[in-house]
Amino acid sequence: MSDSADRRTTDDHGHDLIDPLYVGIVTVSTSRATDARADEEPEDPGGDTIAEVFEAAGHEIRERELVRDDYGAIRTAVRGLVAQRGIDVVVTTGGTGVTADDVSPEATSALFERELPGFGELFRALSWEEVGTRAMASRATAGIAADTPVFCLPGSTNAVRTACEELIVPEAPHLAGLATSHRAGTEDRTLHAFSEE
Repeated sequence: MSDSADRRTTDDHGHDLIDPLYVGIVTVSTSRATDARADEEPEDPGGDTIAEVFEAAGHEIRERELVRDDYGAIRTAVRGLVAQRGIDVVVTTGGTGVTADDVSPEATSALFERELPGFGELFRALSWEEVGTRAMASRATAGIAADTPVFCLPGSTNAVRTACEELIVPEAPHLAGLATSHRAGTEDRTLHAFSEE
């Protein structure tokens, strides 16, 4: 598996970029995870939309996981992906609403070393144009975990497409480059934040 150093470059302003990106996707859905049978792939429209948008921009999907709406399951899946050297960006879909089992923002943000509040603000501004006041119910969030940008999206395919096309795909190569610029040329990824308690 190629290291990010092989894909590291800079833009016209000298800013770090990683391109193409290697992407991990986590779909959060108790019903889909429960209904999944070993002999067939479960339907995953949110994850499929993320993959479609990233692949159309020339990036590669390296891992996909399906987990139930459970804090521990979500945290474990995201934690496992950001710990992989071959994953540059992680995107989750599902579990960002206001019901009791919508815990994706809490499970992912517990891993963040640095938050990216601008993502949620911009996403809700775009959502306002599409769904009006219902945009306030979205708790989409983003941050940096183990030097990896992580984006936590709703389960709606329209919301996923808007977030990926308008915000994430255009900016993720730059964010991944910046988040790892301090370790460019080094061999080890620091994972001290994820030591077992």
